[in-house]
Amino acid sequence: MKALITRKIGMTSVIAEDGNISPVTMLLVDNNVVIGKRTNDIDGYNADIIGAGTSKKTKKSLAGITKASKSNPSIIKEIRNKDESSELNVGDNLTADVFSAGDTVSVTGTSKGKGWAGTIKRHNFHRGRKTHGGGSYRRVGSIGSMYPQHVFKGKKMAGRMGHEQVTTKGLKVAFVNADNNTIGVIGSVPGPRKGIVLVKGAK
Repeated sequence: MKALITRKIGMTSVIAEDGNISPVTMLLVDNNVVIGKRTNDIDGYNADIIGAGTSKKTKKSLAGITKASKSNPSIIKEIRNKDESSELNVGDNLTADVFSAGDTVSVTGTSKGKGWAGTIKRHNFHRGRKTHGGGSYRRVGSIGSMYPQHVFKGKKMAGRMGHEQVTTKGLKVAFVNADNNTIGVIGSVPGPRKGIVLVKGAK
């Protein structure tokens, strides 16, 4: 499983040979290092522990994990390998050239937070009528029932919108710049600029 921890730095566009313009999201690969491994014999599953960025101070809870790689990452992700253990070793540096142009990837990030939102913005509810004495323009409407006299869990209501983990699948890699350690992905990527984005190769 190919994977990188990246940071969203903005968007641009690329022009293909046939003249079509595609929107591209730029992702920066910030000092990805393999800091540990999980094996099926010891842990019951195979996975690589990847760290990214640089932290000023190592937490005591992470000191044992990062000691073998001699690194001090600020972000740590665990990438599972279902079939078998990967060929990566502890201490290996991962750069943008892990992927190549044309690869299909899935990206995972935290969406932008919208704050408290009503049902029209959050769930696309219809607005109430503004004529013939109608006073419920943007209210949620009836939320209860006569039996069993309580609101069921999962009812679509007003609440906090956004700031959730979102995964977008089936995106294409437009280009890879090894000099700047950046990746260009065609399409939109969840989250704001400077947000953390996990890029995984398609299975």
